[in-house]
Amino acid sequence: MDLSNYTILVSDDSILARKQLMDVINSYGTGANFVEASNGEEAINQFIKAKPDLTFLDIVMPVKDGIGAVKGIIAEDDSANIIIVSSVGTQSQLKAAIEAGARDFIQKPIDADQVFHVLKSHLGGK
Repeated sequence: MDLSNYTILVSDDSILARKQLMDVINSYGTGANFVEASNGEEAINQFIKAKPDLTFLDIVMPVKDGIGAVKGIIAEDDSANIIIVSSVGTQSQLKAAIEAGARDFIQKPIDADQVFHVLKSHLGGK
């Protein structure tokens, strides 16, 4: 899968979790331009600057959580492709994230097949 024309924002307060997700994405395609954020406020700011094609957000983050980040990003661009990646995954938080505008959800620990499915469905599998 050629990802060279895509910018992907990965936001998680764990640098290890960000690296792991980027490694999985890189295993399916090459050339993606990655932008990173360590909290929800940074994610919103990076989204505004980079205008990513796909945004991965953890729910539990400092400064502003993933749900707040979804709301902030959607306020900037209501067509943003936001994927929640979280081990928390409670029904109420997932429901709140979807209602706020998230398009999909990946449960931690990250399953490579789920990531591939998200890439194909949200980037068209190019």
